[in-house]
Amino acid sequence: MVEVVGSGLSIGKRALPDPLRVVVADDHPVILFGAEHALLKFPGLQVVGRARQSTELVKMLQTTACDVLVTDLAMPGGQYGDGLQLIGYLRRNFPTLPIVVLTMLENVALLKRLSELGVTSVVNKSDDLSHIGLAVQHVSRRIEYMSPSVKASLDALRMNSGGKGDEVMLSRRELEVVRLFVSGMTIKEISEQLNRSIKTISTQKNTAMRKLGIDRDSELFQYAQSNGLLNLSSHSSADMGGVS
Repeated sequence: MVEVVGSGLSIGKRALPDPLRVVVADDHPVILFGAEHALLKFPGLQVVGRARQSTELVKMLQTTACDVLVTDLAMPGGQYGDGLQLIGYLRRNFPTLPIVVLTMLENVALLKRLSELGVTSVVNKSDDLSHIGLAVQHVSRRIEYMSPSVKASLDALRMNSGGKGDEVMLSRRELEVVRLFVSGMTIKEISEQLNRSIKTISTQKNTAMRKLGIDRDSELFQYAQSNGLLNLSSHSSADMGGVS
């Protein structure tokens, strides 16, 4: 006999815990389906919402009870932006909500910024999708979880601390300027997009290049390509906002 006890169920004397309610956001339908399918393989996880861009996501979080959010990092097309801008907004407006970030990037500067924003779990889409469910289970208990390739990148950073690895740590604003520049925007267009002066944008770009030991724009594009920044910048730059 099954009877309702409070918010859960009990069978005889054994109580069944409430499922973890998960919202999944990704602008690619295939990834969205794959992430949901991977989550449903884990007992005790329930997908309660799906979103394709930030406007849908924020509205859903405002109206749907959610225990953990799984969200893509590069997800343009919404009024709240994507990338670091969106994560920063979510952390400010839903400070207690655990977030699992999905990305194709392994750039250590970006991983460091996500950590500084309070993200404790990053899953690379190139890793097995089962890591999404593992990440949800961990962050729901406030335990950090990084998928294998992300962990390898962070371990390499820690091993190189005190050497060149420290020199490539771009600030959040510098990284955003680099992202937009390699996406094809001019300094003037970036200044208008981020509502900063041309001089400020130029200074932030030059500072980033100096930290990276880069002298020419062509080398900056090569750096962006080798570190995955072009993947994040491949969407239309008009859909990207600044980082507040």
